[in-house]
Amino acid sequence: MYDPKISVIISTYNSERWLEKVLWGFNCQIFKNFEVVIADDGSGPATRELIERMRGEVFFDIIHVWQEDDGFQKSRILNKAVVACTTPYIIMTDGDCIPRNDFVEVHYINKEEGYFISGGYYMLPMNISQLITKEDIEAQRCFNIHWLKEKGVPKTFKNNKLRARGLVSKIFNTLTPTNASWNGHNSSGWKKDILNVNGFDERMQYGGQDRELGERLFNFGIKSKQLRYSAVCVHLDHKRGYKTPESMEKNAAIRRETRKNKQVWTYYGITK
Repeated sequence: MYDPKISVIISTYNSERWLEKVLWGFNCQIFKNFEVVIADDGSGPATRELIERMRGEVFFDIIHVWQEDDGFQKSRILNKAVVACTTPYIIMTDGDCIPRNDFVEVHYINKEEGYFISGGYYMLPMNISQLITKEDIEAQRCFNIHWLKEKGVPKTFKNNKLRARGLVSKIFNTLTPTNASWNGHNSSGWKKDILNVNGFDERMQYGGQDRELGERLFNFGIKSKQLRYSAVCVHLDHKRGYKTPESMEKNAAIRRETRKNKQVWTYYGITK
């Protein structure tokens, strides 16, 4: 009997090539007791066909949650996906983030009552995003900084995200100046906590809707753990046609209100 201990929500929209690579990444996980819930914001038939095919090729269960295409409505589909999760603990990531083989395990062993986890990502340029194959993912080459450098990745401090392991990653997690915010590409938390703040604010389109959820979790008394050097994924490059100044400003205003009024609940979330 397959009885998953943890749910992984992957958001996607008409991006089959990237989603396939991400699903191969989850098929390489050391910790195998999880389900995948795909939060599909209105993709066409090609995504459904990919998911049908992948169901026969991966070891984990895939739940496909789809809604009609109505522009960028990621908050709405994520709320539907949260409800569809069958386990008490949820990892959220995106259909353009390939997880390292210890990704689910790191989230699972670090989960703790009263906390959510904030992970990181390593951004790849378009040429490398395109050339990564199933074999590169299975051999974990796409997380190997020497392999990436051969393909043209520059030397930066960010390379430590892929180099750091064990104690070194713990030290970097502690020292990083970045806030442990809720990041849509790599965060996890208890389903009951997400439901207690009513999930994502569906008024929010592109730009910070994940952070705003995290801010309401903080207002609710939930703390965060910084694991950006331990819970690692590589982020594939893509265009962001849905990023508009209007959506950014509207979302910034909602976030200011959430912080100022110490809001916990959104009236525009899971429960209407």
